[in-house]
Amino acid sequence: MASQGSKSAEQQHIEELVKKKLPTSPIYAFLLSGVQIQSASKGHVVARLPLEKNHMNSGGSLHGAVSATIMDWMGGMAISSHDCRDKSGVSVDIHVTYQSAAKIGEEIEIEGIAERVGGSLAFTKINIYKVEDGQRGKIVASGTHTKFVKGSEPVKAS
Repeated sequence: MASQGSKSAEQQHIEELVKKKLPTSPIYAFLLSGVQIQSASKGHVVARLPLEKNHMNSGGSLHGAVSATIMDWMGGMAISSHDCRDKSGVSVDIHVTYQSAAKIGEEIEIEGIAERVGGSLAFTKINIYKVEDGQRGKIVASGTHTKFVKGSEPVKAS
């Protein structure tokens, strides 16, 4: 991983948000405590998460509700990376398409893209991949997340 000095302002902001805010959300703290931010730039965040027992369904693969929670979280992170805002608004719509399984002990890579951040709404696209041989592999799930962002924009210095 890059040294603090070579990280983008967006990555530093997202890492700080994760450190500060993740523990304040019981569901995020429970499911995402192992998440590591890999990179962040304007409107684009990549993170990795090792899968544990609490991520699994009764069949032993990544639970659909966990995937939806990841979509919810990463959509907010992508919006926050757009302009280094601390708040990312409230969910209007989340859509998840499940494409393959991931098992306990595997690692997933989560990519969030803020496609448009407007004055009222933000539209994001999220992909969850398996990590295979240290690289992004097969897609596990993909989705979209729309958030109402009015009032969450960063305060401009006067």
